[in-house]
Amino acid sequence: MRRVAITGMGTINALGRDVPSTLEAMREGRCGIGPLEFRDVERLAIRIGGQVRDWEPETYFNRQQIVLYDKFTQFTLLAAREAVAQSGLIFEGELGTQSGVVLGTAAGGMNTWDENYRTVYEEGKNRVHPFVVPKLMNNAACSHLSMEYGLLGPSFTVATACASSNHAMGLAFNMVRSGAATVMLTGGSEAMLCFGGVKAWEGLRVMSKDACRPFSATRNGMVQGEGAGIFVFEDWEHAVARGADILAEVVGFAMSADAHDIVMPSAIGAQRTIAGAMLDAHIRPDEIGYINAHGTGTAANDKTECAAVAHAFGHHADRLMISSTKSMHGHLIGGTGAVELLACIMALRDGVIAPTIGYEEPDPECALDVVPNEAREAKVEAVLSNAFAFGGLNAVIALRKA
Repeated sequence: MRRVAITGMGTINALGRDVPSTLEAMREGRCGIGPLEFRDVERLAIRIGGQVRDWEPETYFNRQQIVLYDKFTQFTLLAAREAVAQSGLIFEGELGTQSGVVLGTAAGGMNTWDENYRTVYEEGKNRVHPFVVPKLMNNAACSHLSMEYGLLGPSFTVATACASSNHAMGLAFNMVRSGAATVMLTGGSEAMLCFGGVKAWEGLRVMSKDACRPFSATRNGMVQGEGAGIFVFEDWEHAVARGADILAEVVGFAMSADAHDIVMPSAIGAQRTIAGAMLDAHIRPDEIGYINAHGTGTAANDKTECAAVAHAFGHHADRLMISSTKSMHGHLIGGTGAVELLACIMALRDGVIAPTIGYEEPDPECALDVVPNEAREAKVEAVLSNAFAFGGLNAVIALRKA
């Protein structure tokens, strides 16, 4: 089995339009959540989110491209450009045929759905643009990314709600590790912050009206975000041979299904997946120094995840650092794990642990070191990133310091 290196990373989210600005915001514990700004927001009960402010696609794409690119595709391509530029790769000849794309998204072209429902049902028009279907389909971002870089290898999209990005990155890891690909672009994106997207989530009654406070006794729900995170996963020997700067090593991945409930999480399923990722990585529990938690800020998720971590790590759970960066950038649903992996790489590479901001009062059911409110300097050699989705679909990734 081959070793897998991360040689590039890119992002756009509520904290920043690139990796340096995002990591700076995480170090400072800065909150990117604020009032939503889009059409008909006054009709919503939930009016806050981790929105990418002042988004002007014309800055990055021409008119012909914008006709084809939903917002989630735009975010994907922008993040990918940063990741590929950092990697220094040029996908020509044989490398192009040995490279592919696996991305995660939950809703795909939600903004396109929203706009065209208005066109047909509200405005009463009988025609929509001929490119509506290719613009809104969940694989649109993946397809456009493969075309932008001439990636001729395996390329597809994964949709597993809040675990989509982790599933995508785990599958990309396995493809490089097995030799099925030399390089995979992977991660995820989401752009659900529009009237229809937020209105649908309101119906679940899991949203906060004021802030995301994971693990705090005063938490009252999740807050949505938007954006993308894209990474270059590369065969380790290929990366070393060309003198690449290796940011971290991907060493393990596990996934499972709770087979329990469509919305309520299971501590048993989460625990099995955490243990499975460490087993796959050949890492002992006491080697893990940090976990980027799923940490949505809902009562059910937070206490379930803490119970899973406590059981999976035993006595070492008391020495672990675990934080939720959703408190800063919001929950990007299908794209969230990709943005959160940035915090994992920061922990390994820079020795900085991103905080859980908004923490007010301890919760006895979340009695772990949640790195409250302020970032912390600490040397860690191995980390986990958790994702536990609606439908009971779990995905955990393990990284080591390069």
